[in-house]
Amino acid sequence: MVREKVTVSTRTLEWKCVESRADSKRLYYGRFILSPLMKGQADTIGIAMRRALLGEIEATCITRAKSEKIPHEYSTIVGIQESVHEILMNLKKVVLRSHLYGTRNASICVSGPGYITAQDIISPASVEIVDHTQHIASLTEPIDLCIELQIQRNRGCGYGIKTPNNFKDGSYPIDAVFMPVRNANHSIHSYGNGNEKQEILFLEIWTNGSLTPNEALHEASRNLINLFIPFLHGEEENVKLEDNQHTLTLPLFTFHDRLAKLRKNKKEIAFKSIFIDQLELPPRIYTCLKRSNIHTLLDLLNNNQEDLMKIEHFDIEDVKEIFGFLEKYF
Repeated sequence: MVREKVTVSTRTLEWKCVESRADSKRLYYGRFILSPLMKGQADTIGIAMRRALLGEIEATCITRAKSEKIPHEYSTIVGIQESVHEILMNLKKVVLRSHLYGTRNASICVSGPGYITAQDIISPASVEIVDHTQHIASLTEPIDLCIELQIQRNRGCGYGIKTPNNFKDGSYPIDAVFMPVRNANHSIHSYGNGNEKQEILFLEIWTNGSLTPNEALHEASRNLINLFIPFLHGEEENVKLEDNQHTLTLPLFTFHDRLAKLRKNKKEIAFKSIFIDQLELPPRIYTCLKRSNIHTLLDLLNNNQEDLMKIEHFDIEDVKEIFGFLEKYF
């Protein structure tokens, strides 16, 4: 556990971590302060940060399980102590850490008798199991149990609720909880007198171990800031739309042309080692690219305009914005 003495800045706005600890592999705690703030500002920031922490952070979860031995979700299997429903609930508790996008496959294949834990999950290299001791099932007889798993990453806006249409191919969906932040609280301490009264904002964050409270605070802050960026250019964008609503056209050059120019001017750049995270793209564009398995600058440059326009939720303005970020980056 790390704990620091709280000192208040009287001039510039500063934040710091005053307490940090890991209560277990699946429970991290952090306490942060932001000061000095004018009266009312602490509550404004605290409420917004709490909502961003609980609803704007992405997480990776097991979302589906499939096994030939499972006749239906509420059945029992000879030689297994837990019911199928209990096994699915145990899989739901497995905490994963990754930066993957889209869907990945994993599996469990164990021979009994013995105990099945998260350590028995064979997962992609990009997925890390936070707590290998998480119990999944107990095999009481010498039987083989093989389970195919599906892993997905999603935004922490709540739960991946299963519906009757999700039951297909003998597989069973899991109510995944895409919320790496277990809880977030904020409190305010006021000091000073009269017109010089100021506030200190205290933020407390609990996470499930897939990321630290510090990482959660950073990601939530970045996502929250990006939500307000459009308002900074709102009037300018409205004027552009009114003037050009009938004349929107694709740029005359393609990404392949841009790639050739970049290779000519920047021969020593290793495109594979430059990730799109470094381009500081807006969160929506960044997420869409990641879900289309575009992770590096080389991946991006290998797609032409038509390829990008086929990406779900993409439009002409998004493509133009990517061109702008490329020119800014180089």
